[in-house]
Amino acid sequence: MSQNHALIAEMKMEAANTRKILERVPVEKNDWKPHRKSMSLGRLATHVAEIPGWVTATMTTDELDFAKTEYKPHIAQSTQELLDILDKNVNEGVNALENSKDEDFDKMWTLRNGDQVYFTLPKKAVLRSFALSHHYHHRAQLGVYLRLLDIPIPGMYGPTADEMEATNAETAPAEAIAN
Repeated sequence: MSQNHALIAEMKMEAANTRKILERVPVEKNDWKPHRKSMSLGRLATHVAEIPGWVTATMTTDELDFAKTEYKPHIAQSTQELLDILDKNVNEGVNALENSKDEDFDKMWTLRNGDQVYFTLPKKAVLRSFALSHHYHHRAQLGVYLRLLDIPIPGMYGPTADEMEATNAETAPAEAIAN
């Protein structure tokens, strides 16, 4: 299997998982933070929806220079907007991977801020760390935010305690529930 096909399969599977958690974000609490140093719920959720776009940036450019970009953090105002941002970024990422050849993954890519170079790595390493692992990290962080807000967490790779609790409640005898 070529590198791009394996990554496309992973992106699609993880996009479905990300969608499940974004669907549960209470956008009416976008300003909520678990700590003063933390990102707000709305910013974190939007960031999770945006990160799959970094696959496109990695495969279609040779560097990202913060000194040359005007990035303004955005906060989605609805669940549908979060899902639209995710879908757009996943579709563009999948398209970028579909148009990549195996040798493209060995090309070097740099993250910098002007003269300060944070790293230069082969694109395949950037995809794994800067794009995919970074995405999963923040998605898990979003799960902690939801837990702290007492919102049931969806399963990513199997059922969660919330889902097991709901299943057990549905199958428990009526008298056990009444007690």
